[in-house]
Parts: sequence; C-alpha cells; structure tokens
Amino acid sequence: MLKALIVEDEYLAREELIYLIATHSQIEVVATFDDGLEAFKYLQSNKVDVIFLDINIPSIDGMLLARNIHQFSEKPHIVFVTAYKEHAADAFELEAFDYLLKPFNEQRAIGVLQKLEQAQKHLPAADINVESLPVNTDKPKPKASSLNQTINLTQNNRIVVSYISDIYYAVANEKITEVYTREGVFHVPYTITDLMERLPSESFFRCHRSYCINIDKIREIIPWTNSTYLLKLRDIDGEVLVSRSNIKTFRALMNL
Repeated sequence: MLKALIVEDEYLAREELIYLIATHSQIEVVATFDDGLEAFKYLQSNKVDVIFLDINIPSIDGMLLARNIHQFSEKPHIVFVTAYKEHAADAFELEAFDYLLKPFNEQRAIGVLQKLEQAQKHLPAADINVESLPVNTDKPKPKASSLNQTINLTQNNRIVVSYISDIYYAVANEKITEVYTREGVFHVPYTITDLMERLPSESFFRCHRSYCINIDKIREIIPWTNSTYLLKLRDIDGEVLVSRSNIKTFRALMNL
C-alpha cells in the first residue's frame, strides 16, 4: 500500500483531498501538514511514497520544498496541488508525477490516483518482494521501446494520454512545446529538445531548430527557397520546414 503525505494549508482543500484519496484508492494518508518547513522536517525521518504538495504554503513554498525533495536518494512521487494552471510547466520541470488544479475535479483526481497505484505495480525489481511474484520462465520480457507507446499531452487543463504514433509534428514555443495531432493542438510543458528524448528516433526527426516531425506522416516533400524543403502532411493541413543545416541528414533519411 502506498503511503502519502499531504502538504496543504487550506483546510477545506486538505479535507477534500483526504476524502478523495480514501474513497477512490487504497493509498494511506500517514500525515498532513499546513507548513512546508514542518513537512520537510517530517520527511527527514519518515519515508512516504507520494506527496500531495500545495505550491503556496507557509515557511517554504511548494516549489522550494520539491527541489529539496528532489535531492533525496529515494524520491517520493510528487503531485502538485495548485489553483494556478500556469504552475503546471514548472511542476513538470521538477519531474513531478502529476498535478491537480483547485477546486478539484473528482474524475481528474481519480485518474491521478489510479495512475499512482498503477505506477506502484511497475516498481524496479529491487523494490518488489519477489517471493510474492508468480514464476513464468517461458514469456520473454518486453523490449524497453515497447513500454513507451503513449505520451501525456495537455489541452484546456486536461491531460490526454495519447499514442506517440498519433503525433504529426511539434513546434517549440519557449518553455513549452505545441504538439499537433488529428485531434487538434496540444502541448507538453517542456522544451522540444526534451520532447525528442521521449520520442522514438526511428520515427521522429528534428528537421529544424523549432520543429520535429513524424516522418511516417509526411505526404509531400517540396523543394523550397534557399535549398530547403517544405513538408506537407497526411490528413492535416500543417506544413513543416526542413532547415538548411538538416537537409543532408533528411535526404539520407528519406533516400532522396
């Protein structure tokens, strides 16, 4: 059973979170705090699996507390709790597990709780009691690449779990990246360089400083100005430019 700590200085929000966790999960809330420093002191001598962490709390704010927790040798999952959606990008930069916006949406909270419990089932072998596992020597372990078929995309305060293969292209937009699919425009709260690290290199190509493209979605390659290419895509109207510095690699990739 996962053990959770809640750090939230608003009484009603704290009580609602306790209720949601107790009603919709097997997670055990072992302690609650309304002060960041007191929570940090508790964590010095007590181990938890997940922390529901408000960002605006007394003494030390949630972001600073999270940065300190990030230095732990055994890091608990952090679910940020905030009334401000603009904090979501900062939360993911700290490798937060997820975030919840206040006032809480019950279905959204249930989804986060289910994801936490699902993550527990995929702990590294060293953290699992092997005596309790069934023995199956005939079935091979899946390849690592097959485990990363989906990606979390954000749209209108919703996190949508999408297949990576459904991404057509992505565009850098400062600290976030816009992601284009047939279902519309989404974003991820990190840079396009970070996005490329999460995408399979056999399908996605960084064709420009500000663009990456799913090469399986290319419909037409048009010679363009200054020895570049303009790419048109299947099923959607987007157009993507291949920069001069990437032409040689692109031509080899596409057998041009």
